[in-house]
Amino acid sequence: MSASSPPQDWTQDRFQVAKSSQNPSAGKAGRRRPSGLSAARLLAVQALYQISLNKKPPADVIAEFLEHRVEEDLEGLKHASVNRPLLSELVEGVSAQADDLDDMLAAVLDEDWTIERVEILLLSLLRTAAFELSERLEVPARVVISEYVDLANAFFGGQETAFVNGMLDRLAHVLRAEEFGETAALPDIT
Repeated sequence: MSASSPPQDWTQDRFQVAKSSQNPSAGKAGRRRPSGLSAARLLAVQALYQISLNKKPPADVIAEFLEHRVEEDLEGLKHASVNRPLLSELVEGVSAQADDLDDMLAAVLDEDWTIERVEILLLSLLRTAAFELSERLEVPARVVISEYVDLANAFFGGQETAFVNGMLDRLAHVLRAEEFGETAALPDIT
């Protein structure tokens, strides 16, 4: 992916392609409005991607998203129900803890991968999920994994979705081993 900013509707196009490839016969009548939490996660990943590209302060990007992007359509659905506090928490938290989150992710990457090798949008998604796994303990690990695998499928599909699923599963088993009835198998990465 180039360092230039993608077109305004790049996520809408990717989301539309991913959803239509999953169920090509689904028309507008079969579409569900994303939950406010899911919409906040989607917009947080988009905002973090924008921050990575433009190096704008998180507060400025959050304000821009709340003013302009929250009301945009995504596959014909308004995001008016976006959980705004969650959007802010995710963007601010990931921005503040990016280095620590990268360390967590690096600890569960395959040996032949480095954080620097992970594409910016994918890294934004993984960081956001890692933040939720480490900081939002009230959300079950399996829910976090499912939400971000769905986002990965909407943005990418294919190999990236499997990559996200594997990474988050390994990370969840380390950070939240007790939820899986086990003890952490890897060194403490928190």
